[in-house]
Amino acid sequence: MKVKIIEREVMDPLADTSMDEIPVNSIGDAGTISLFDNTKPGADIILRTLESELSGFNFIWSEKPAGAPAEAEQIERAARGDLCILALGDCGSCTTWVILDAIRLEGMGVPTISICSDRFSEYARRLASAHGMPGLRIVEVEHPIAGLEPEAVRRKAEKLIPSILDHLR
Repeated sequence: MKVKIIEREVMDPLADTSMDEIPVNSIGDAGTISLFDNTKPGADIILRTLESELSGFNFIWSEKPAGAPAEAEQIERAARGDLCILALGDCGSCTTWVILDAIRLEGMGVPTISICSDRFSEYARRLASAHGMPGLRIVEVEHPIAGLEPEAVRRKAEKLIPSILDHLR
């Protein structure tokens, strides 16, 4: 059986902008790391793995609903750290809000690292650029995360440690 493939042009919702580039905050001495869990399946496992593997830091936990912007008190709690690691962008709406929440935190002077799946990382970078922050730190985790057993998510999270440490240096 032959299948005819029809090419269609799809509108890209991310426009190019002419806005000035907004620099990201330097990480410096991150004694306290805020772990910002957007409650996506596996996000807590990724962040708990980072917490257990990154020694010498204090940790603050903050949580928000997936696929929605953080409320003011959630952002304020996440901003208490010297650095905020946000997880998890592994679909369109969750990636959007991980990146937009990271941009809000950067605007408050808090350096961030956003964790997005490799399937959504290009979108995340383009979204950050469209909002004037092409330098936003985005670390890729292998897709998928949702639906995996906790041990499989932990193994994928352990692979993030070198990238996270590179940003901390």
